[in-house]
Amino acid sequence: MNSAPISRLSWVLAGLGVGLGSAIIYGFPAQIIDIVYLFAACQVVVCLAISARYNKPDRVLWPALFILAIALVSAQVWDPLVDTTDQLQVAPESLYLLVQVTLAIGLLFIIRRRIGNDPISVLGDGLIAALGSWFLIWVLLLQPTLESSNASVAVTAIQGATLATSAIVLFSLATLLFGDASRTPSVWLIAGAITFTLVGDFLFAAHESGRVQIDEKFSTASYVLCLFLCSAAFVHPTISTITIHGPTRSARPLLGRLITTTAALTVPVVVLALSEPVDNNDRTVRAVSIFVLTIAVTARVIHAVRANAITQRELVVSAQTDALTGLPNRSLMLTHVHSALATAEFDGRHPSVLFIDVDRFKNINDSLGHQAGDDVLIAVSQRLENALPDRCIVGRISGDEFVILDPGTRGTSDAMLIADTILESFNEPLSLRQGDVFVSTSIGVATYKQHVSSTADDLLRHADTAMYRAKDAGRNCVAIFDESMLERVTQRLAIETSLYRALERRELRLVHQPIIDVDLGDVVGFEALMRWTREDGSIVSPAEFIPIAEETGTIVPIGAWALLEALTHLRGWINEGICSRDATMSVNVSPRQLHDPNFVPVVHEALLRSHIAPDQLWLEVTEGVMIAQPDQALDTLTRLCEYGVRVAIDDFGTGYSSLSLLQKFPIQRLKIDQSFIHGLADDLGARSLVRTIIAMGDSLGLDMVAEGVETAAQLRALVDLRCSKAQGYLISHPVAPSMMATTIASLEQFGGWSKTKGQNPNS
Repeated sequence: MNSAPISRLSWVLAGLGVGLGSAIIYGFPAQIIDIVYLFAACQVVVCLAISARYNKPDRVLWPALFILAIALVSAQVWDPLVDTTDQLQVAPESLYLLVQVTLAIGLLFIIRRRIGNDPISVLGDGLIAALGSWFLIWVLLLQPTLESSNASVAVTAIQGATLATSAIVLFSLATLLFGDASRTPSVWLIAGAITFTLVGDFLFAAHESGRVQIDEKFSTASYVLCLFLCSAAFVHPTISTITIHGPTRSARPLLGRLITTTAALTVPVVVLALSEPVDNNDRTVRAVSIFVLTIAVTARVIHAVRANAITQRELVVSAQTDALTGLPNRSLMLTHVHSALATAEFDGRHPSVLFIDVDRFKNINDSLGHQAGDDVLIAVSQRLENALPDRCIVGRISGDEFVILDPGTRGTSDAMLIADTILESFNEPLSLRQGDVFVSTSIGVATYKQHVSSTADDLLRHADTAMYRAKDAGRNCVAIFDESMLERVTQRLAIETSLYRALERRELRLVHQPIIDVDLGDVVGFEALMRWTREDGSIVSPAEFIPIAEETGTIVPIGAWALLEALTHLRGWINEGICSRDATMSVNVSPRQLHDPNFVPVVHEALLRSHIAPDQLWLEVTEGVMIAQPDQALDTLTRLCEYGVRVAIDDFGTGYSSLSLLQKFPIQRLKIDQSFIHGLADDLGARSLVRTIIAMGDSLGLDMVAEGVETAAQLRALVDLRCSKAQGYLISHPVAPSMMATTIASLEQFGGWSKTKGQNPNS
């Protein structure tokens, strides 16, 4: 059955209960009220059967609901048939007691399943609410009922027990609502039913005591509304999940709990102040109730104080501990270093900090997944702890970076022994769920010196600086901090800061190096190269600022500018007749650009704005660019090639995967690295290697360009080897766009070129 119709039936029943309750108070005669009361009791059984058929409530809860319904209906049928003084009144009163007991047991079962993560505080607040309610029940209802009742002793005792059980029901209800489990419609409907049951009990007891002139129809209306709310709760589909904790609410009902418990404490005090005990029994019950309530409040306060202390300790630990490895975090490590430095001058020691970075950790995350990366970090932390002396403190301060404090070193040599031990410990693979993984580490060492690394921050920063020096040296090694490293770091920071505004300030510019056809001597293309001259006139080498731009991400906007600028220069030269109309432009592409999702649209826009055909653009990529995230690189290059753009491998032969790249990626040109060209004229090995590369390129139909041609002998050798194109200082240095006309004109009169060309056997 679809849950929507039965859910609507639930709310119809709730509305019917409200309507009939209101009619009992304002319109129905006494004869009709009895019929409505009986109808309300009987429909509970029907709704319970519907619920059992379609909602399938908890198997343990179902019998309690069945007993509750049968006892309730039986009491309603029997109660009008007997007189209050009749001994048979024991039966319906016993059934009412059974209803209350069953209700209390059922609620206790529910809250046991839904109690949440802090049961003691929830149960404590529920107990306080129940004890306060019990005090009110005793003073206002139970004691007057016992005093004035003309029923038999048995009936009076059962009625008293029923009212007393109401306190347990209140406790269960408060606990149910105080917990952090989600409140479903069934929970709210049951809470409403219980509330109106208790209201009815209060009104009925007040009427029976004769102290308050209350018409019995008010209690009857409460009972009728209670019965229909019970039916609505049973019928609603969420009744099947009422014994399940479910999702925890983000905000606990702290305000409701505070108001309820405050009222439970305040009401007894007010009652004690305004009323005197009737007799010794009343005095005894009041005293015992207040005593138990005091104990409950005291226990709750003690628990709250203890829980708060535990929470504070946990917050301190979590604030100072790495959640993944359990090691001290940066904050706690700084505290440890500070403590070590505070005593260094007194005991003659020079504490050392070792900054450790896991080499190529990103590759592990990319290839094996982040879960494997986490496992590696845990294994590394364990390996470090096992390899070091007990006096050393290991911490994880971020990502794949660890810090070791050795407070007992007396100099750098002691720290180096620790570093060597660490490097040696990683000679064995890490055993993970995913298999064995080898990792290496780069280590920076900084030792306390009073006038250099005088603070904890300084010591960590200096060790970090040394670690980057170790990475620059090839990884899997150790570097010791010295003051000269600070100058390099300061310079790098200055470059990084200035680079952000270099484009805005027009400090970046492009120069171009011609590419010639070796057979014809004609300029067939250009390579765009970036230069940076800062406002103060200082020149920053591309080898220095390009890696920084790549690391910081500024290479993306810079690369987009360079692409459009280079193509605009080419368009200008074509329009001015400086070069042929089919001349090409080669632009270098960094890994960050190639993996940028907007790179393809950027290329498209640059070609459209410059009016350059796609096949006149060569994008030069290194082997390393394609190895990093190869799937994404392949997708990007494939889309560009489909558009007509051509791709060249720059510095070919210096990587490790050249041949496999030629098969996998859409490559149309190989640029032979200048390291092979330098020895071309007199080194037979270099000549043989270049011949092999050219032959392989020719067999694959690839265009071949030799880089770094600096002598006529090298150019003649390339002619002999039938390399199609060349570039280098012999032909031209990189020149400004405004100088390109003069440069090309000079190439036509290049004296050495005529001789070289004359020796070309194919000319």
